[in-house]
Amino acid sequence: MIYYKTEAEIALMRESALLVSKTLAHIAGILKPGITTLSLDKVIGEFIRDHQASPTFLNYKGYPYNSCISVNDVVVHGFPGKDELKEGDIISVDIGVYKNGFHGDHAYTFAIGDPGEDVMKLIRITKESLYKGIEKAIAGNRIGDIAYAIQEHTEKKHGYGVVRELVGHGLGKMLHEDPQVPNYGRRGTGPVLREGLVLAIEPMINMGKKEVYTEDDGWTVRTIDHKPSVHFEHDVCVRKGRPDVLSDYSIIEAVEKANPNLNTTYYS
Repeated sequence: MIYYKTEAEIALMRESALLVSKTLAHIAGILKPGITTLSLDKVIGEFIRDHQASPTFLNYKGYPYNSCISVNDVVVHGFPGKDELKEGDIISVDIGVYKNGFHGDHAYTFAIGDPGEDVMKLIRITKESLYKGIEKAIAGNRIGDIAYAIQEHTEKKHGYGVVRELVGHGLGKMLHEDPQVPNYGRRGTGPVLREGLVLAIEPMINMGKKEVYTEDDGWTVRTIDHKPSVHFEHDVCVRKGRPDVLSDYSIIEAVEKANPNLNTTYYS
């Protein structure tokens, strides 16, 4: 069942989404070679609780951490650990918060130092595809219009692998609500988008093959060929004539650009 939000509920969801953005911006300021992802996860949990919210992911279906931190060939759901980040790593940080009865959930991929021109291009194209999908999140369109826009920009134009097993989703009082939002598909198919629907749109794009596998921990998803994968995610409310992005990358990007340890050469 698809749950459409009232204006009052959308306002509360915006607060949750913006707290995720603020948490990601905080992380952008401390990312550097030598830091462990486990220490980042601790900071994330403390930051969320300091802002009178709780980490959505902690204990969600048994998940044991505050956040998902996925490095290099890990697509999503990476466990924070004691390994140190190093020059050339890319790191996707996916965070959920629960505040005022609603969830916020989005992700951002950072580059530590220089991972190489090809990887920086993958980051740029994936981020662009997110916004191309968002452009289609207007009342009267269909889910397939979002899916097609992402696939067309990544797979058809650039030959990247679009993950099939993992998709975006509706968002609200539950972390995962209907409808599912694939990153591949045909225009004019799927449920009709109506005003008040909130979606987590999240392209997960691989440098190489689209196929993935899950490790024995039951969570960590890696690319089958161990080539890098990039993940970006925004929380978006469907409106008439224009999408309403509830989350905010601008505050993340400002801190990212100010951190000399992060590579932002993909910005146009």
